[in-house]
Amino acid sequence: MTKILAFAGSLRKDSYNKLMVKAALAGAKAAGAEVTFIDLADYPLPFMDEDLEKREGLPANARKLKELFKSHQGLLIATPEYNKSIPAVLKNVIDWVSRPVPDEKPFEPFAGKVVGTMSASPGAFGGIRALGHLSFILNNISFIVLPDGYSLVKAHEVFNPDGTIKDAKTAETVAGIGRKVAELARKTHG
Repeated sequence: MTKILAFAGSLRKDSYNKLMVKAALAGAKAAGAEVTFIDLADYPLPFMDEDLEKREGLPANARKLKELFKSHQGLLIATPEYNKSIPAVLKNVIDWVSRPVPDEKPFEPFAGKVVGTMSASPGAFGGIRALGHLSFILNNISFIVLPDGYSLVKAHEVFNPDGTIKDAKTAETVAGIGRKVAELARKTHG
């Protein structure tokens, strides 16, 4: 069965990006994928530091995250936009997880894995500028990034108290990202 991993590049408990990625994950599940949602707050990491890595190897949470990335054929990532780019926590996770371990070629665990990207913001741009940076990074470490990243504007007005999306068209668009990731991951990974 195709497995899809989903998370938001946010540590905030009530993050709009966490709500959105869960809505996208529902689309992947509806497409027949096995889905896993993680919260990066459960995987604290030190800042990427090659001296630390040389002394101690990959931190335990980096190893756990790396195994999660490796064991799933597709990913759904929702990112906030901080200063017109991705947040430090997301970049740090990508940097640690992309570090090769012995007998592993650089970026080997990510080659051909499918990623759907999205961003939610209360602002008028919806985090669109962060999506370009995220796609650039992921493409450079061998992921297949869907070209139609989605930016959700005025996110503070979009969600019901239970976390579902109020507008049916928006809900279908977000679920469609999950569905596309699941379908392409199934095709590329059998």
